[in-house]
Amino acid sequence: MSRNNGTRTLFLLPGLMGFALFFIGPFFLSLTYAFLDKPAGHFVGTENFAALFHSKAFLRGLVNTIRFIGISVPVNMAGSLGIALLISGTTATRRRLYTLLFLIPLVIPSGSMAFFWKSFFSLNGVLNGVLHTAGLDKINWLDSNRAFAVMIMIFIWKNIGYNTVLYLAGLGNIPRDHYEAADIDGASPLRRFLHITIPCLMPVSVVVFIMSISNSFKIFREIYLITGGYPHESVYTLQHFMNNMFLSLNYPRLTAATSILVIIIAAMTQFLLYRERKVTL
Repeated sequence: MSRNNGTRTLFLLPGLMGFALFFIGPFFLSLTYAFLDKPAGHFVGTENFAALFHSKAFLRGLVNTIRFIGISVPVNMAGSLGIALLISGTTATRRRLYTLLFLIPLVIPSGSMAFFWKSFFSLNGVLNGVLHTAGLDKINWLDSNRAFAVMIMIFIWKNIGYNTVLYLAGLGNIPRDHYEAADIDGASPLRRFLHITIPCLMPVSVVVFIMSISNSFKIFREIYLITGGYPHESVYTLQHFMNNMFLSLNYPRLTAATSILVIIIAAMTQFLLYRERKVTL
């Protein structure tokens, strides 16, 4: 057994070294800037963190980011699970076809996707053209509070397929005898879902949650390409704030904001891992 563990460690070592060299090391190195007044400057303690919480732009970005994650991630997970449950009851050929269709958004380049959605939702775009033809007034989708709903819709459209595939794999790994025993005991479909499907899918749900959190920050690329660096305040996120701090060479504020973002993600991830352990025990 110890020999097998040594072999596994040997194969994992290059990946761990690369992760430490290109991710962990640079993160902790840049973290030192959060406590300086400027790169290679003087130590100022927590002044940069305090300044962030007095910045209207940062607070707006923080609230919008938490709000976006709090809405888009649960909706995406619930939608993915619902679609996976529907697809799992079909034939193998149809499952492969549906899987292929749902994975198409993942292979579309961000630039092409941003151009399409901008053309679709712009003031003189396709959607407003349809509304105008129907005798309705045009709607400024990208420069109003509706931009937030557009951002959520784009996120779900892009990521729901990948999460559906993960849930399909999880559903396929649930032992059939669990459901057979529940049928013998006269359990209703709702009780089977709550007491068999959900607990057995908890490890997959943790992966889907972490991937959804990660992908929710990647949506910044599309939003930036569609609305620019200073979008409507409803879709101004922490990534916009950090990008603007980078462009203005304000590295201390940038690294302080990054640290807060990492803490938020780590806290949410650890909470879900804790809940998974409680369910599986």
